[in-house]
Amino acid sequence: MGGSPLNILFIMYDQLRFDYLSCSGHPHLHTPNFDRVAAMGVRFTNAYVQSPICGASRMSTYTGRYASSHGAQWNGFPLRVGEQTMGDHLRKLGMDCWLIGKTHMKADKEGMARLGLSPDSVIGARQEECGFDVWIRDDGLWGQGPDGFYDEKRSPYNEYLKSKGYESENPWADFANAGIEGNELASGWMFDNADKAANIREEDSETPWLTSRTIAFIEQAKGTWCAHVSYIKPHWPYIVPAPYHNMYGKNQVPQAKRHNLEREDAHPVYAAYMESAISSAFQQDQVRDKVIPAYMGLIKQCDDQLGRLLDYLETSGRKEDTMIVLTSDHGDYLGDHWLGEKDLFHEQSVKVPLIIYDPRTEADGTRGSTCEALVEAIDLVPTFVEAAGGKVPDHILEGRSLQAYLHSRSDQGRDFVISEFDYSPTPQCVKLGLEPRDARLFMVFDGRYKLMHAEGGFRPMLFDLMTDPDEFHDLAKGNDHRAEIDRLYGYLAQWGRRLAQRVTKSEDDIKAMRGRSKRKGILPFLKDGSEVPDELTEAYRGPVRQNHINAPHDAGE
Repeated sequence: MGGSPLNILFIMYDQLRFDYLSCSGHPHLHTPNFDRVAAMGVRFTNAYVQSPICGASRMSTYTGRYASSHGAQWNGFPLRVGEQTMGDHLRKLGMDCWLIGKTHMKADKEGMARLGLSPDSVIGARQEECGFDVWIRDDGLWGQGPDGFYDEKRSPYNEYLKSKGYESENPWADFANAGIEGNELASGWMFDNADKAANIREEDSETPWLTSRTIAFIEQAKGTWCAHVSYIKPHWPYIVPAPYHNMYGKNQVPQAKRHNLEREDAHPVYAAYMESAISSAFQQDQVRDKVIPAYMGLIKQCDDQLGRLLDYLETSGRKEDTMIVLTSDHGDYLGDHWLGEKDLFHEQSVKVPLIIYDPRTEADGTRGSTCEALVEAIDLVPTFVEAAGGKVPDHILEGRSLQAYLHSRSDQGRDFVISEFDYSPTPQCVKLGLEPRDARLFMVFDGRYKLMHAEGGFRPMLFDLMTDPDEFHDLAKGNDHRAEIDRLYGYLAQWGRRLAQRVTKSEDDIKAMRGRSKRKGILPFLKDGSEVPDELTEAYRGPVRQNHINAPHDAGE
């Protein structure tokens, strides 16, 4: 398509593991539509998020900056006012940036009040919504307990269900994420119910609902646009409507990747996570045998709805001018490494799928290929900036554009990737007796060796993924790999010295401002003026205008 305007359809799935797609080798789960995008574009096989938890990961992806740079390092930590996001960068280039679905954004209300920003204003609304204009926002966890709802915002999805005849104060909980046991509600919060069909018409469930909202957006969109379509699934509750609830059985549940060696002299932080309630649940085969088939069913439904979206793009002609990006905010342990959920830095948690289709003719040479380069989620914003025709503001964006990989150009790549995890609000922090400032983990991975550093005086963890791809053998338990540990700590120190906060002046700005003060008459440290061109001293040469040194005093003085 050459140089014609390009739209961006940026699709994120929540808690989708990198290896639960057929194009990445899953033996039982067939995902022809993910595979379809991979055949049209490039599948990145070593993509890592900058924090293995929803909120911090998303804020890094949306800002193009590391978690310790933007500061929103855990769910519910506000993204500070003034932090630029992809919407800010793309609007400068004439591209609208819209949200359809989830962000997990928490607004910096105090900062907005300090600056007098009203949420009813355009700029205030964008500050509250992570820089996006909102087509529809629904973060998708409408839990309800004695203290009220988990999410304080209204649920557009709940309102939709009510309009379709689902009679409940919270139909998300009573229908979309619950089955039936006899005449009783069987909540998806309970793993025992994961094999039941959700009590909802499939077309009314969350993933088809958001797909319909996406098609409605594209149908009315004018100009060039980036649409961030953010699905809540396959995130828990692990329950899915028919026919997806029984497409897979326990005979298709893989054996958990875990080893007793992992429990021996385990790192204290790792041990604390292995002893958590979610990990204890996933250590039970009967839990995995119900949850994993439901998780696969949720992914299959995501794939079918992706096919619906791709078919629409093809029939409407939009596929020819729309970049398609598929990824996730983190993975899911599902019992591997004796763990459930995410949070730590094994591949199951911190590595994500990333597939990009670029419709431009420059990408024809890479269609259907895989790229093994180390890439980070923060690389997406600079990729979008280049796709929109802009120059990457690398004094703000810490990621690197992936366009060279998409267009088959050589690229130096990076030597290592970084991920961070602030677990200060968790029970594990309390159990370890840590102050919040010390409950921080860092991962540095060079493509072979993976180091986890823990603040608080703990030893590191180290894995060699070439000889131990399952990450069972923590090499830092002994003293035989000091050289590798030191080398990776050198990378971590190099990253720690990065220039992260000088975001108001670019390299070009600084070069251009050199010498400007002289041309504005600031001329210190001159001996006689001959050191500079005459034009710079012209204002300071010439006859005296008035002589106040030798002039007689006024008679009245």
